[in-house]
Amino acid sequence: MDSKKGILLESGTNELEIVEFGIGKNKFGINVIKVKEIINPVSIIQVPHAHKNVEGIIELRGEVLPVVDVANALGFPPSESPEQDKFIVAEFNKQKIVFHVHSVTQIHRISWGQIEKPSEMYQGPDSQIIGVIKLNGEMILLLDFEKIVVEINPETGINVQQVKKLGKRERSNKRLVVAEDSPLLRKLLHDTLMEAGFQYIEFFENGQDALHYLESLVQSGKNITDEVQLLITDIEMPQMDGHHLTKRIKDNSSLSKIPVIIFSSLITDDLRHKGQMVGADAQVSKPEIAELVLLIDQIAL
Repeated sequence: MDSKKGILLESGTNELEIVEFGIGKNKFGINVIKVKEIINPVSIIQVPHAHKNVEGIIELRGEVLPVVDVANALGFPPSESPEQDKFIVAEFNKQKIVFHVHSVTQIHRISWGQIEKPSEMYQGPDSQIIGVIKLNGEMILLLDFEKIVVEINPETGINVQQVKKLGKRERSNKRLVVAEDSPLLRKLLHDTLMEAGFQYIEFFENGQDALHYLESLVQSGKNITDEVQLLITDIEMPQMDGHHLTKRIKDNSSLSKIPVIIFSSLITDDLRHKGQMVGADAQVSKPEIAELVLLIDQIAL
């Protein structure tokens, strides 16, 4: 699992590969792109007064990494057969974290279009589910690992203080469109972008909804560059991911002038080329909101 070569070499296909893992009798998924490797459990050093979801730390090839008990984070009972447990070593938001799960079963290649967004009936503000995948008569729940980590360490999240450090900013008339599936991050982005002076922001839960909005503006005869000066998109979203959204915008002569910034926890040196392949104007790793604001200033039409 160390090497991602050969996995989704083509960018913007609206596909992903997920690692299916188990907690109790439930099946969950994590995007392969986040996974560095999967290992058998090793000895954990407990840390005094750590967060309740952090079991402790391990050393892996010279690096000290925190271990998150996923069952505990989800409110599930501990493993019934700990000898079969697995550690998923993940990297996103510019950090490495180990997720302790009960089993790892297989890898599935699916389309983002197969992933349904959770119903508001069961997705409260504290939900850690970002998507539901129906596969072979079973349901796999796609977990919001960023939210699990932000709950443990709020400093890893989007921080309005970063924007305040930029100093007093003028109110901007730039019109922004944002595609972001996480309710938590939509609120954080709304608050921080408003603090940065951006008052005209349209939010969408996934790439498909954002694309329909842009296409409807064109169909209504409006000048698209008057209506939208910049689009900001996450990568991982149900129905249509950010790479595919960017590709669709840049391939459409009526929309291609809109600058696109990809703002995602998956922006790493290894994966930056995927955004470049689909024509993104810039890419920023979450949670660097101040860097995002400065880029909006530079490239918004």
